[in-house]
Amino acid sequence: MTNAEQTSVLITGGNKGLGFEAARRLGEMGWTVFLGSRDEGRGRAAAEKLTAGGVHVVMVPLDVTSDQSVTDAVRLVEQHTDHLDVLINNAGAPGKGVAPAAATVEEIHSVYDTNVYGPIRVTHAFLPLLQAADHPRVVMVSSAGGSFTVVTDPEQPFSQFHELAYSSSKAALNMITVRYAQALPKIKFNVATPGEVANRKFAATDMNHHTGELTVTEGTDSIVRLATIDADGPTGIFVDRLGPVAW
Repeated sequence: MTNAEQTSVLITGGNKGLGFEAARRLGEMGWTVFLGSRDEGRGRAAAEKLTAGGVHVVMVPLDVTSDQSVTDAVRLVEQHTDHLDVLINNAGAPGKGVAPAAATVEEIHSVYDTNVYGPIRVTHAFLPLLQAADHPRVVMVSSAGGSFTVVTDPEQPFSQFHELAYSSSKAALNMITVRYAQALPKIKFNVATPGEVANRKFAATDMNHHTGELTVTEGTDSIVRLATIDADGPTGIFVDRLGPVAW
């Protein structure tokens, strides 16, 4: 595990669900948490709750679909630190579950703007701060739905969920992460899915209307694990809370 002293993390979509729980867990380790939230009111409420629990948190207004918002977020973080140890690209959009025959470019684009372009936009903007850290890490929060192995397995629930936007956006995010990992070896780029693929379980969040069998804490196990890997830890891997996930 890494030394928690003065470790900093930015979490997109940190005001609720997996993002908030990851913020709580890492904050309780003594980390400085930059809590990204598209909705300022909800972000401040979440930050106040974390602060009441003893977490050192800075609320960062952050809409991952907006170039200006991301630029402003970098400037705010730079007011507090000259480097960023960990970036967790957690913000995500589920889409509307539109069947392939009915899917339009507009539906696909809206999901990709958050799930694919968002992580690229944020990672690119924060790259200088990450490169200034001694042991930088980037965690991409993906899904078992982004795994070709899972989606083509008839025993997996995702194989029966016929849509285009969400699963393909997460598959794209997985590939993007691998390419970052290959091109930037000084930064650990890894993918986490908040579930248990082997047991066909997923975490209960707003995105699935809290129908998952795993708690939000269990759902963040893989995220926290990747956020706290050592300097000699892996890069370019895909894991859930139980271990490696097949691409």
